[in-house]
Amino acid sequence: MSVDAQPTLDEGDALRLLERGEFELEGRLVDASNTTLRGFLTLDGMTARCVYKPVRGERPLWDFPDGTLAGREVSAYLVSRATGWRLVPPTVLRDGPLGVGACQLWIDEPSAAEALVGFVPVYELPAGWFRIAAARDEEGNAYALAHADDPRLARLAVLDAVINNADRKGGHVLVGAGAQVYGVDHGVCFNVDDKLRSVLWGWARRPLPADAVDVLERLAPALDGALGEQLAVHLTAAEVARTRERVGELLASRRFPVPSEDWPAVPWPAI
Repeated sequence: MSVDAQPTLDEGDALRLLERGEFELEGRLVDASNTTLRGFLTLDGMTARCVYKPVRGERPLWDFPDGTLAGREVSAYLVSRATGWRLVPPTVLRDGPLGVGACQLWIDEPSAAEALVGFVPVYELPAGWFRIAAARDEEGNAYALAHADDPRLARLAVLDAVINNADRKGGHVLVGAGAQVYGVDHGVCFNVDDKLRSVLWGWARRPLPADAVDVLERLAPALDGALGEQLAVHLTAAEVARTRERVGELLASRRFPVPSEDWPAVPWPAI
């Protein structure tokens, strides 16, 4: 089977396809640290690609001893859905060819997708970009790890602060159809300890945008209600409680968080 281009699906259709579609595996994504497979799902005439991460392929992590990475992927989607920003592709926990795992809608990046994060020659840094870290290539040429000052990325940085994302690499930021920005790979989120590691530090200490404050004010009661109950299926009670606390801290400060001095603030590899 082949799909020339990923179809455009509304969220409801995407979730039905992810939950009930018939699986056909296409291959393995070899760069992933845990078993990550790409495949097709077909249901009622709809066919789309997906990313499938079976629980049985997860490598144990000492600092994430509870639950599963797949459950954290689903939890990130649930929080994203509650924000209304559509930052995480539709994701479900379901049975598949290798057992239960996270199943996420595949995001095609258009061939002309704009670059928002990356290593840029220092003297070619686009206007309005934030320089995050310095680097040099094998020939000693100066580069900067940088990202655009873009409201779509700012929203992703807010989401990462809420879910305590320990691994926001540049390669985990995708620009899909309609210039929609997505974040993927959320298996190491929601820890009770502060572990925020990201390439999106350009707004550190700056005031949160008004729309972000509005979203956080909606998230707070949701975490005390239905959203908190949904997360409790995949996370520990302490992790859900700490998520509520992080939302409260962001609302109290009304500012983007700052990098910690106790651990590396940028993941490696950064891209």
